[in-house]
Amino acid sequence: MSQLSLSPAVAASLAAWHDMVRDGDLSKLAAITHPDAVFRSPVAFSPYHSAEALVLALSTASQVFQDFAYHRQFVSADGLNVVLEFSATVAGKQLKGVDLIRFDDDGKIVEFEVMVRPASGLQALAGEMSARLSTSLPGFTTKT
Repeated sequence: MSQLSLSPAVAASLAAWHDMVRDGDLSKLAAITHPDAVFRSPVAFSPYHSAEALVLALSTASQVFQDFAYHRQFVSADGLNVVLEFSATVAGKQLKGVDLIRFDDDGKIVEFEVMVRPASGLQALAGEMSARLSTSLPGFTTKT
């Protein structure tokens, strides 16, 4: 089996992402995010458009998650797509999930999708995120 590897630009951005997550500081996330990025929430049907929406959602999630840890990483053949498996606790509920991240050739995040299980963990996450973002994030569902 051949070893798949990230493009150098994606590897640099992914390393920056891991540093931000480790440090609990996503203030530099916009620097590695394409202005027209799309964020796909595990609880919303419609995607959220713009780097601002992606940064808002992920920054809020980083405050909601407790005991967050990445476990495995999978890379696509083109080196531009990454799947990161994670675990966390939200409001006392344990959850597992994956971040599906698509980068452009310049290493900018163009799409970030989150999937979470089990339902009890997803419901806890939805409740916490809704309490913080119910008035601000829905405005990003229509692409401008």
